[in-house]
Amino acid sequence: MLSTQAPGELVVHPRQVFASRPVIATALLLALGVAVQRVPGLERARIFTAPEGEAAADVAQLVADDQKLGESTLATESHFREELALPEQIRVTERKGPIAAKQDDFKIPAIDAEQPPVPLIDPESLSQFYASLAKTAIKRDGQITRIVYHGDSLVASDYVTATLRRKLQTQFGDAGHGFMLVANAWPAYFHNDVFRFASRGWVVSRVVGPYLKDGLYGLGGVSFKAAPGVRARFGTAEKGSYGRHVSRFRIAYLSQPHGGDLKLSVDGKLVETISTRADAKTSGFHDVVVSDGEHQLEILTAGGMTRVFGVAMERDQAGVVLDAIGIQGARVRFLDKQDDTHWAQQLAWRDPKLIVYQFGANESGDGFAYSMEDYHRTMKEVLLQAKAAVPGADCLVLGAMDRARKEKDWMITVPVIPLIVDEQEKTAHEVGCAFWNTFDAMGGKGSMAKWVRRGLGQADLTHPTSVGAEIIGNWVYQALISGYESYRKAAAPKRAPGTP
Repeated sequence: MLSTQAPGELVVHPRQVFASRPVIATALLLALGVAVQRVPGLERARIFTAPEGEAAADVAQLVADDQKLGESTLATESHFREELALPEQIRVTERKGPIAAKQDDFKIPAIDAEQPPVPLIDPESLSQFYASLAKTAIKRDGQITRIVYHGDSLVASDYVTATLRRKLQTQFGDAGHGFMLVANAWPAYFHNDVFRFASRGWVVSRVVGPYLKDGLYGLGGVSFKAAPGVRARFGTAEKGSYGRHVSRFRIAYLSQPHGGDLKLSVDGKLVETISTRADAKTSGFHDVVVSDGEHQLEILTAGGMTRVFGVAMERDQAGVVLDAIGIQGARVRFLDKQDDTHWAQQLAWRDPKLIVYQFGANESGDGFAYSMEDYHRTMKEVLLQAKAAVPGADCLVLGAMDRARKEKDWMITVPVIPLIVDEQEKTAHEVGCAFWNTFDAMGGKGSMAKWVRRGLGQADLTHPTSVGAEIIGNWVYQALISGYESYRKAAAPKRAPGTP
């Protein structure tokens, strides 16, 4: 685990960051945001959309519990919420009205641009990922190329990741949706192109709080435990072109002394019961194999207290799988709140060929309370840990998006954002990761204000709308594909002069 104490720091422990004014203000905005989410027609334009009914109380409880050691019980059921689903076809329309009438030199990007505004930096560092993609493209040995994509609230709502997943699977094949948490650890947690449900009663501890003493949070940064009689379901999408097939459900849980049982049902029929009991705490994994097609898996706790992390859905065929590992409120250094050995086991289980890091929004909320030197150091240690855990995986760091704040009648870039982006690029280079500059792609300083005026950025001046996220997701895809095409050309056999 990272040691965060250093002489002379303004903030010497990450938990102190939670008590800082920017973080308290963010928590208040989150709670207030829940109250305005019921305005008709705004659902897909917002990330922080809460379920109806008891959700506001659930949010308030989670916010209150964030700084505690322990756990919090989820009081609401988790459902697939149609209003949050990303359409398969998204149109960019010019916003009309007095705000949009303010003229500037910003031109709305094409939603399916064939080239990103800025290139991928150090694409040669993605050779292992590209080699896997090349095998996947020709269906060699059923090659599956897995991507583990870490991020904050943007990824927790499957923004950008859904677009990237769909585009990669369209080109290289659909090998399954990937990893999902057992239940909604945050009201805004969402995954496109799947069916999900969880009953009430799951008890959570998270890397953003409430915290666990043992540091065992699973791949998604959240540990779920439950007494007998609590359930969760995972299944293929019920409509649309994506996520309609699965042939393997992969369950991640904790084996531990006095662990309970998991009753596993497929399409309503009990198929087996597995025990999570063991002499000591260790990562447990179990696969349920089904015929390739439309299916639902239900896990039901029984026979004691059971701890589960999540389920991955895959297919036994060549293609791409993208695990969207979104943690609301996270900073990149929070990934190291995991026990190091445990996190390494979780990453190795997924066997990714590419690990992506997309953070910065919450770091920018901390302002300068956490020094850039410490930001660089802790980020570097997280990236190095992952590289050691899965040496067969490459890594990609996505620069933070622009974030604005209001000053009188103006919206200006939060001053710390360019510094964070600089540190992200430096760290990526030192560790041997590729880097893509989202900040520059958006337009640099002042770009979020323009995105908000054009309907591509949300009113919180931090997150993109679904349309803005689609544009960014396409840019990331095009940047990766550009590097892939260069890799293919370089790897192609050279022909002798005069050879046809």
